[in-house]
Amino acid sequence: MTRHLTMRAGSALLVTVVAVIAFVAGCQWSHPSGHLLSIMSELCGDEAPFVAENRAAMQRMMDGMAIEPSGDVDRDFSTMMIAHHQGAIEMAQAELRHGRNELLRRIAQEIVVEQQQEIAAMRLARGESLARSTASPDRAVQSLAPVKALSYPTTVASTAPRQ
Repeated sequence: MTRHLTMRAGSALLVTVVAVIAFVAGCQWSHPSGHLLSIMSELCGDEAPFVAENRAAMQRMMDGMAIEPSGDVDRDFSTMMIAHHQGAIEMAQAELRHGRNELLRRIAQEIVVEQQQEIAAMRLARGESLARSTASPDRAVQSLAPVKALSYPTTVASTAPRQ
């Protein structure tokens, strides 16, 4: 009898854990279209547009990184890294559109600029024109004042790379 109750309690706990994981995963990874978007809005509230944008950016990034080997390691590496950097730019732009934390918004702005520069460098290394670049800051990025240097809190400064 005790073993039966223990098994039922364990099953109930497992169902609860799975339900919580499904809720969290839904807020983080739900598909941004159709019926799932309305469910996402109910579960994630005001964060739904941010979640949808990040989900779409992650999917584009993963699709862009899923390449067939070409036989040219440098081309394959740069193709995957350009997709990865473009994904970082799109996620940073979503933070700029929806985020409220000024420090995180400034970090997102830096991510946009730095990742654009690295994409440009990789394209130049491949002998491509920079005119092809689709990585450009949107209005949210342009609305922030230029950042000369960030002053990080002490706990972050100790882990920030030295320049």
